[in-house]
Amino acid sequence: MLTTIIQGAGVFIYPLGLFSILATFIIIGTAHFAAHLARDAEGLDRGVVSGEIITTKAILKSVAGGSSIFFRRTNPDPDALKAFARLEIARLERGLFILEVVISGAPLLGLLGTIAGLARVFSAEASNAGGASAAASAAGAADIASGISLALTTTMLGLCIAIPTLMGNSYLNRRVDLLSARLDMGVERFD
Repeated sequence: MLTTIIQGAGVFIYPLGLFSILATFIIIGTAHFAAHLARDAEGLDRGVVSGEIITTKAILKSVAGGSSIFFRRTNPDPDALKAFARLEIARLERGLFILEVVISGAPLLGLLGTIAGLARVFSAEASNAGGASAAASAAGAADIASGISLALTTTMLGLCIAIPTLMGNSYLNRRVDLLSARLDMGVERFD
């Protein structure tokens, strides 16, 4: 079945496969990074609330930990601290724009494959319209089947890539928003 799908997608399998691989790596990598930072930030949150200074390596590498170090070393004004915190959040958002490209690009590639497949079907129909021999008619039927296969397969693959990527992107954006809110709360405590 998989080989049939790959063959049916024709040349469109390469960009669609690239989109699939990019989306998978970015979703997994960003989710892992966000989970790691959220876990480390919990300890820092407790330390800020209790007034203790926490200096474990894992926490100091977190977004909130980086803001804490920046505050202790430079004693910045509140706007500079907020700007630093926004810069740290931008680290979390890196790569998410690629997910947006995949979300919009994969269905468009599927649509392009549909158009190419339908063009193949109509081209085969036009060449068979002249009342050709049985052998030419069989070749035309194979071209029609190939065109329909290309149209349906690329549409299906484009949507199968875009839908999970859309869900992953929504989840990751929500995680980044929550971490950003937690960081904003921590920055307010430093003021």
